[in-house]
Amino acid sequence: MPGENQDKLMSGNQPEIQYAAFLAIDWADQKHVWSLQEANSSTRERGEVDHMPEAVEAWVAQMSRRFAGRPIAVAVEQSRGALVFMLSKYEQLHIFPVPPAMTANLRKAFCSSGAKNDPADADLLLDLVQRHREKLRCLSPDTEATRRIQNLVEERRKLVDEKTAQSNRLEAHLKIYFPQIPRWFGDVDSPMVCALLERWPTLEALQKARPDTLRSFFRKHHSRKEELIESRIKAIGEAMPALKDRALVEAKVVVVKVSVQLIQVLHEGIEGLNRQIQEAAEAHPDFFIFDSLPGAGPVMAPRLLAAFGSQRERYQNAAEMQTFSGIAPVTETSGSTSRKRKEAERRLMCSVGDRPTETKVRNLVAWIEGERETKSRVY
Repeated sequence: MPGENQDKLMSGNQPEIQYAAFLAIDWADQKHVWSLQEANSSTRERGEVDHMPEAVEAWVAQMSRRFAGRPIAVAVEQSRGALVFMLSKYEQLHIFPVPPAMTANLRKAFCSSGAKNDPADADLLLDLVQRHREKLRCLSPDTEATRRIQNLVEERRKLVDEKTAQSNRLEAHLKIYFPQIPRWFGDVDSPMVCALLERWPTLEALQKARPDTLRSFFRKHHSRKEELIESRIKAIGEAMPALKDRALVEAKVVVVKVSVQLIQVLHEGIEGLNRQIQEAAEAHPDFFIFDSLPGAGPVMAPRLLAAFGSQRERYQNAAEMQTFSGIAPVTETSGSTSRKRKEAERRLMCSVGDRPTETKVRNLVAWIEGERETKSRVY
């Protein structure tokens, strides 16, 4: 039955474990509210624990002694983050991440007034892990080599996103007082443009530079086409300032210099992460698989490895990988009406880490299915 297969998939195809107790944690920045119920009891205990390694260590040690090291099912409303990382080192804690959307919808169903507090949320999470555990997937970390790549590519994506945000801010400021820069050079976050704005932050300063100085500058930054260099120098000489409000220009120059420095630092950080990712990927025993895929380059191959992980038995077919990555459409049926939710709207429960692009995942899935079909014909 489809429902049974889905339940098996969500539970990770693991035999039922007899848990000594069920624990739910409503996490916060400083203190976490928890709710605990023993397996053979109807009584619930509640309390708080500080978000400090020493406090968590003492709290877990106390539970370990109380339940003689037997496994405890833990529900927490995050799959990544400081609390999950802190709890993952304790073997007796079996962590069940709960999607926030699931908790929010249950809260709306059981509390129509909209009231919300941490103890009530902890009790709601406890109900989920105790009674609907088959709908959740127990957290099973990948190997250390795989997690190293996953964390590196995720941090790289964050830096790339931050660099893009800073570039957009820089371009917005330039369009106000120096709109020629985006027209002349295109990418305002390129090393050459950043170096130019650091040296000549205004059109007035740039026009005071001698043509020979500009030619030397462009060649130094790998601009070799003489025709392009001369056309830029001519455009600089003929350009007109966008405004003459010195008060506004001075303020924009200060902000532009800061943005340029941030972009340069982010660029160096991204390049450093690229080198670390490449080294970690080449040392991974499964990297040759993803490196051999069509169209997988030095950036995409490690990201595909991070997306699939080392526990690829989780995916019984290509459709499950599409669902996990969020590119499979969701069917919504009500009465005689049925529609497929657009892919752009995303699945509500899917991986939201550093996913490769939808096109890359779709092409890879299609390639895998094609390989399987070819092998089935051959054999």
